[in-house]
Amino acid sequence: MDEKISSMESYWDQVVTVTIEYVPQIATALISAMLTLVIGLWVIKIINRLVRKLFETRDIDLSLRTFLCNLISWSLKIVLFIVVVTQLGIKTSSFVAVLGAAGLAVGLALQGSLSNLAGGVLILTLKPFKVGDYIASSNGVSGTVSYIDIFNTKLNTPQNQLVVVPNGDLSNSSITNYTELGTRRTWFDIGVSYDADLRQAKEILLKVIAENQLVLDDPAPQVVVTALGDSSVNLSVRATTTNDNFWDVNENLIIDCKAALDKAGIEIPFPQRDVHVFDESKK
Repeated sequence: MDEKISSMESYWDQVVTVTIEYVPQIATALISAMLTLVIGLWVIKIINRLVRKLFETRDIDLSLRTFLCNLISWSLKIVLFIVVVTQLGIKTSSFVAVLGAAGLAVGLALQGSLSNLAGGVLILTLKPFKVGDYIASSNGVSGTVSYIDIFNTKLNTPQNQLVVVPNGDLSNSSITNYTELGTRRTWFDIGVSYDADLRQAKEILLKVIAENQLVLDDPAPQVVVTALGDSSVNLSVRATTTNDNFWDVNENLIIDCKAALDKAGIEIPFPQRDVHVFDESKK
């Protein structure tokens, strides 16, 4: 009985000794971790505010600005979490290894999304086009840009269809921006007969262009002989106007040019084919 009592007393003595020795250390670690967490969150908040103001002064696109601010905020919070865990005395080497393996697995699973993400960052940073621009890409899509997101870009086609294009594909293709320069140049061919006076035809077409008030004087309009076709001599009509007036000018020039050539008696031929029929029975 005395031995049991002695054993219990020894056990409690050890508990008290351990408590006296480690409780202050645990309390100090907890307090230090809490202070680090509070101060770290406060510093992260200040950094986010400064970064947001910097992006606003640099006039960075809103979508890219939001993405970068969130990315910076979460990265800093992960670093802060690791620091707090270290303050508690937990070894972070294995934790970081597990986190890296998880990141690698997620990266492999989301290769397509990450490609679109990188493409979106490039588009929003380099700005090859903006909302409202009419673009065409080498992968066959075209339309007016209605929205640029981190992962995709939305286009409205002239047929009023919405096309959602992954940014990864769009950033890796050649892009023609029809709006960026503010003006567009009409470029269509009109064929005239081989019997026509080409100089007269050019003068008539240039006069038609000059009478259109929506055509710009600079760069100067042109009518150029481009080819000797199978059934006609092709004249290329080239005139520049603003983006808003492009389609009206293009249509009006085609109508007016045909009317002027018809009035001058200059034929606009169409492809013809002569078919010869032989009667084999008469041979």
